[in-house]
Amino acid sequence: MKCSNNSLPWLQETRKLAIWLAMLLTLVVLTACGGGAGTSTDLTVANAECDPTNSATFAECGTVMIALTDADGDFLNYTVDVLSLKLETANGRIIETLPRQTRINFTDYVDLTELVTVATIPPAVYVSGTISLDYGDAEVFVEADGAAKAAVVTDQDGTAIGRTELRILLSNRDQLNVMKGRAALLQLDFDLDASHTIDVVATPATAESEQFIVAEVSPVDQKNIRVRGPLADVSVDEMTYTVAIRPFNDRDGDFGRVKVHVSSDTEFEVDETAYFGVEGLRALSAAGVGTPTIAQGTLNVAQRQFTANIVLAGSSVPGIDRDAVMGNVIARSGNLLTVRGATIIASDRRAHFHDDVIVEVGADTRVFKDGGGVSDLSIDAISVGQRVTVRGTIAEAVTDALTPQIHIDATNGAVRMHVTHLLGIVNTVMPGQTDITLHGIDRRRVQIFDFTGTGMSADDDADPDNYEVATGNLTLADFAAGKPVVAYGFPTPFGMAPPDFTGRTVIDFTDVRSALGVGWGSAGTVAPFTSMSGDGLVLNNQNPDIDQRHYIKNGPVLIDLTTLGSDTTIVARATDRSLFYVKSNDSLRQYSDFADFVNDLTLSLDGATTARSMYARGHYDSDTNTITAYKMGVYLLEP
Repeated sequence: MKCSNNSLPWLQETRKLAIWLAMLLTLVVLTACGGGAGTSTDLTVANAECDPTNSATFAECGTVMIALTDADGDFLNYTVDVLSLKLETANGRIIETLPRQTRINFTDYVDLTELVTVATIPPAVYVSGTISLDYGDAEVFVEADGAAKAAVVTDQDGTAIGRTELRILLSNRDQLNVMKGRAALLQLDFDLDASHTIDVVATPATAESEQFIVAEVSPVDQKNIRVRGPLADVSVDEMTYTVAIRPFNDRDGDFGRVKVHVSSDTEFEVDETAYFGVEGLRALSAAGVGTPTIAQGTLNVAQRQFTANIVLAGSSVPGIDRDAVMGNVIARSGNLLTVRGATIIASDRRAHFHDDVIVEVGADTRVFKDGGGVSDLSIDAISVGQRVTVRGTIAEAVTDALTPQIHIDATNGAVRMHVTHLLGIVNTVMPGQTDITLHGIDRRRVQIFDFTGTGMSADDDADPDNYEVATGNLTLADFAAGKPVVAYGFPTPFGMAPPDFTGRTVIDFTDVRSALGVGWGSAGTVAPFTSMSGDGLVLNNQNPDIDQRHYIKNGPVLIDLTTLGSDTTIVARATDRSLFYVKSNDSLRQYSDFADFVNDLTLSLDGATTARSMYARGHYDSDTNTITAYKMGVYLLEP
């Protein structure tokens, strides 16, 4: 089956008959709602009468929770307008799940997932759908020599993309089964890195797109969930509150309702005052219906229950009463912070990207910290590298000889410090501390950060070649030296180093995630692998058709496949859920079983069909030159 509804070419291709009978071509893999992947599909629910716009039949409807995420990639900003997201039943009924178009920055969703809508729809088995994107007013930026560079998204012929529609086709094994009174879950993953090839040399830069959407109900990647919207009601007795979902930075619209659960450990910031648990709920109730909120926490997939870890409300929500900027502090001079990778959310207009913003703080600036539980921090807590959200007022633009800069006055505003992400290579390990060669902070290269003033003296300023991470009880094994490391935590207060950083989570090379990407040019190759079996795929690293994409990104280290002494092996991980797909120009076949995936590739690579590109995510073992993948896809060019 192709993504269009034309005649099915596979009827003439007997070599693919077994695959098509086992699993339909899909752009999404979903499990049945409520009971997980093992829930049987009940075709009788399609007969239920429901009109979501008719109050008389509303009780007969079901709901679907739709969330959005993205994989880590090379984009600094990727903002487009989503015009619609439609689902289609087996009998051809089409249901729109977005009440209005919305503007999305996909790079916001590398470390979290956003709940986009809770749509009320007729109970049915949904087998297909479409998502429509508009690039006419897109903001797309990549990094070139440490700075942001505007990019144009093109098709494979080099033509800039305008409006585009991505077809969604659901598998007959794991269709979306929406039932009365129960919520289904759909998570969309627009994998920017796997679906684009970037050329940063051109001006503007170009991002050649091979767009596709992957969606799951039992996600391979477990991330925190974010829920935004105005307050609808509060139940102190139930320890819950309900919001009318208003995703991203939308100022109006109602994208459905969701109940947010809180615990005694849930941290609240309501109108720039900190609370915990039930006291936060009471403050939220006092703020009143319609108060803007943002919650971040976890979703129990089986129970469809969202529990918040952090809740912001009222004037603590960026862009509500004051302008806001989000990014990383790359330098500090006195009370002036330079924030790079900045998303500006103006109080009277939409969010937009500006790479550098100057922020002025002062003695009256309120300072908060994720998980800190206090609001009496001083501005001294804000140091170089720190990821922040600043609330203040956009002042007049200040322009130097090279780059126009925007000035944010936060002297009577507030700063929230977020958990910051480090990438590096271990130098030495000692009790309670790990010293690393720092390569990047929150996906920006370390070379852009100026650590002047971070230490108690100039000699104590943070040194990226020997960056000191306090690990407490998270001490790494001695044999981690020379290996990649990832740390999540907070830089030491300005002027107080060493140590330079306190890690809340430290991940050594045994768990650091890696990505493999390889392309074989516009014509592809007939022999991407030297061998294929259920035990693994062996990549032909010296294939003469390999183009500019031929790297393994192992934490902060970029490894050139063509320089390795042996061919790279890709195997499936033995535990937890995995996802494998075979993409063609107009279809995507997805598998949870590696052997089925390899069988498809074996039948498809018949000497006429070529492989255009391949992408895999997992863990790389440099000693054995093996990627253990939890997600992998191959793009085929069929004749």
